[in-house]
Amino acid sequence: MLNCAVLGATGYTGAELTRLLLSHPDVRITHLTTRQEKPIPLSEVLPSVPRGVQLQITPYDFEDLRKKADMVFLCLPHTEAMTTGDLFLQAGKVVIDLSADFRLKDATLYPKWYGIDHAFPARLRQAVYGLCEVNRKKIRKAELISNPGCYPTGPSLALIPLLEKKLIKHDPVIINAASGVSGAGKKLVTSTQFCEVDGNYNAYKVNKHQHIPEIEQNLSLAAGREVAITFIPHLLPVYRGILATIYVEPAKKTVTEDEVRRALVTAYGKDPFVRVKPAGQFPSLKDVRNTNFCDIGVSLDARTGRLVIITAIDNLLKGASGQAVQNMNIRFGFPEGAGLI
Repeated sequence: MLNCAVLGATGYTGAELTRLLLSHPDVRITHLTTRQEKPIPLSEVLPSVPRGVQLQITPYDFEDLRKKADMVFLCLPHTEAMTTGDLFLQAGKVVIDLSADFRLKDATLYPKWYGIDHAFPARLRQAVYGLCEVNRKKIRKAELISNPGCYPTGPSLALIPLLEKKLIKHDPVIINAASGVSGAGKKLVTSTQFCEVDGNYNAYKVNKHQHIPEIEQNLSLAAGREVAITFIPHLLPVYRGILATIYVEPAKKTVTEDEVRRALVTAYGKDPFVRVKPAGQFPSLKDVRNTNFCDIGVSLDARTGRLVIITAIDNLLKGASGQAVQNMNIRFGFPEGAGLI
C-alpha cells in the first residue's frame, strides 16, 4: 500500500482528493492536514465518508508526516506550496502539487502573475508538468509533479496535437472559458456569494488571469515557437465544470474538419479519459460533471474558414483532484483509472 498525505484537506480540491483516495485499492491515507488549530472529523468536511472511516483532519506536523507518508499531495494556496514542497522533496518524498507554484518553467513570470519571487527556481527545472496524456513518460520517473491548472487542461489537450502536427496556425488563439464557482475555492469573497452569482454570468480577470502564461507555455512547447493567446474567463452560476470555446485558424485552406478530428483521435484514442466527439456533437458540462473525462468537439466553419474547438471538464476532477490521482497512478504503476472509474 502507498501511504499518502493530503495537505490542505478542508478545501474543495483537498476534500475531493480525499474522497477519491478513500476508494483507491492501493492507497492508505496517513494524514489529512489543516491550518486550523484543532482536529476536525473528516465527516464534517466530507459527509459522504463511510461510517467506518474514523479519519480526522489534523494540524500540520512535518516530522510526523515525514516518518509515515511515502508521498504528499499539496492542496495549498498559490505561493504557499513552494516552501512546503521543497521540504518534502529534501526528505525524499514524492510530491504532487495542485497549486501553481511549480507549473511555470520561467521563474521571472512569478512576480508578474503571482506577485511573488519564486523561492526555489531550481525546483522549476525539476518539476514535471502533470498533463497526463502528454507527459506520461516523464511522470513515471518524476519526484515533483506539478498538477495542471483547471482552465489550461482542456484547451491544452485540444490544441497540443494540432500544433504539433501543424494543422493550425499559432496565431491567433482565442479562448473563452466559463467555470463553475468552486473554481474560486472556499475563500469568502463578495463576487462568489450566492446573491452575486445566481442568475448571473460575467467575465473576470480579462486579459489578466494567472493561467495565461501556463497555457502559453504548453502551446509554445508544442508549436516550437512562442504562442501568445487571448484568454477570457467567465463565471458560471453552477457549482462545478469548465466549458472552453477555442477559436483558431487552420494552417492551410486544405485542412478539413475530419482531418483535425482524426488527429485528436490518433493522439488520444488509447487514453482512458479523453473523448473526442463525433462530427456534429459537442461537449456539455452534464456529460463530464463528477468524472475525470475531458470531452473535445470540433467544427470547421466553411463560411469563415475558422476552426472552433470546444472542451469540457469537471474543474475539481480532471481540472484538479482527479488528474492528481491519475498522476499518482502513472507515477507508481497503478492502473491509470484506479480510484477514478
